[in-house]
Amino acid sequence: MSVKTYFVTGGCGFIGSNYIHYLFERYDNIRVVNLDKLTYAGNPANLKDIENCSDYVFVKGDVCDSKVVEEIFQKFRPDFLINFAAESHVDRSIGDPGSFIMTDMYGVYVLLETSKKYGLERFIQISTDEVYGSIEEGSFTEGSSLKPGNPYAASKAGGDRLAYSYFVTYKMPVIITRASNNFGPYQYPEKLIPLFVTNALEDKYLPLYGDGKNVRDWLYVKDHCDAIEFILEKGKEGEVYNIAGGNERQNIEITEFILDYLGKPKNLIKYVEDRPGHDRRYSLDDSKLRNLGWSNKYDFEEALRATIQWYVDNRDWWRPLKSGEFLEFYKRHYKMEL
Repeated sequence: MSVKTYFVTGGCGFIGSNYIHYLFERYDNIRVVNLDKLTYAGNPANLKDIENCSDYVFVKGDVCDSKVVEEIFQKFRPDFLINFAAESHVDRSIGDPGSFIMTDMYGVYVLLETSKKYGLERFIQISTDEVYGSIEEGSFTEGSSLKPGNPYAASKAGGDRLAYSYFVTYKMPVIITRASNNFGPYQYPEKLIPLFVTNALEDKYLPLYGDGKNVRDWLYVKDHCDAIEFILEKGKEGEVYNIAGGNERQNIEITEFILDYLGKPKNLIKYVEDRPGHDRRYSLDDSKLRNLGWSNKYDFEEALRATIQWYVDNRDWWRPLKSGEFLEFYKRHYKMEL
């Protein structure tokens, strides 16, 4: 059997690194080429256990750099491209939308153009449920209108639709995925779950936006990785697939679960001013994917406990991250000391 080459962009990030681990756990006859710019959220330590593997290649570079992307295609001739590379934090997009437009839209353009030139079997564009905006009742389907409510979501919607246009215009083998909120190991500690777990471990305040009743559907990252691979194998070109966790929870519920697991007091919760454009509820209908035969493999509460415990057991991973630029960001957005 011939060796298949996966070109993974943003592979040192949270979901990308979990996906690369997933690939090597599942297959023996693959090669993975990881292109990552190594911004603040791209951490080589996420893949330290495989960095010397002969079937793993790391390239430091930007998806917006057409020269670097073309060199990868020339040298490795990838069979599949999975584009995780993105600026992905809503709060940061409010203060600096330009960098989001570049990576999440222009970067997608560079990848598409180069893929069109050299050809490949599948181009998987990783989008997000946030492109739909907020919904009070019911759930979004793949046919729902896109109404992004912040610069991050808008930039992802742009990249999402650009990828689809290349399927329509150039018949490129593009598939788009839109997943709900992910959680799991290796998530940069600016996101709700790792931020609150690590703050609680250090007996520091947990800054909860607004009234804490914003609702998110939580998807364990290992289930997300499994769904992506399922779609790569069985999905139809030109289609969009929602990937839901089926675990809608208010932010206050997640916060209290974390504190209860760690045995920490509820008075660590500190309500802070709500952020601009904060969507109230996200909800996905992923029956299209489930009708193909995919289903979650992990129980939500067990996965959340395992995630919390991972941060308990890996303090040497997250402590260095919560310094420098992170501290400035934290103080600026939450208006409080860490």
